[in-house]
Amino acid sequence: MSPFKVIAFDADDTLWVNEPIFTETQEKFKAIVGPYLHPDGKDLEDILYQTELRNLRLFGYGIKGFTLSMIETGIEISRGKMTATEIAQVIEMGKEMLEHPVELLPGVRETIEGLQGRYELMVITKGDLFDQESKLARSGIADLFQRIEVVSEKDEPTYQEVLQRNGVDMSTFLMVGNSLKSDILPICRLGGRAVHIPFHTTWQHEQLEQHRIDGHDYAELPDISLLPGFLEL
Repeated sequence: MSPFKVIAFDADDTLWVNEPIFTETQEKFKAIVGPYLHPDGKDLEDILYQTELRNLRLFGYGIKGFTLSMIETGIEISRGKMTATEIAQVIEMGKEMLEHPVELLPGVRETIEGLQGRYELMVITKGDLFDQESKLARSGIADLFQRIEVVSEKDEPTYQEVLQRNGVDMSTFLMVGNSLKSDILPICRLGGRAVHIPFHTTWQHEQLEQHRIDGHDYAELPDISLLPGFLEL
């Protein structure tokens, strides 16, 4: 029998599509501020990424912080010449992201429905509380989970606090997600078990070098629909 009683899932790019929405918006942003870039200057993606990193401690993760970082980057690149119309365009892009339809990844609904009743199911996701709650409500699968936790960061102290507050024993807990940095390694470092389900794109902030994951015991599945079979091994 499976040793697990509680299974927690990451949300963005584990249950539904997220990163491609950011990538598409970033391309639109390039079209707006590209003319301001100096031919010999830094790459726009790198400037935006560095701005996002600086702002994480203030804005946290999510679309609102990303939108503000785009505006700040545009003003920086244009040396203050970015127009009010262009700023309004970026704000509208952010609103479109917030209202983007929630697209479940293949096999998600069937897998979660199959596990319901056999395990206690959780969502542990980081980001803006309002945005994540909205996506969960629009996903059509929120009622399949017994517990939903939206956190500002996913590291060892956060996982410890969440599990202790919910009375979950690490020995019977399994974390499932697409990010090695946020979903897998913190749990492994705490002595828990995790399943990595890679997404075809990973935000730069979530990427890790291979040598940093050596020695940690975690499983990797190419598709979430394989999770029930893994649990029966």
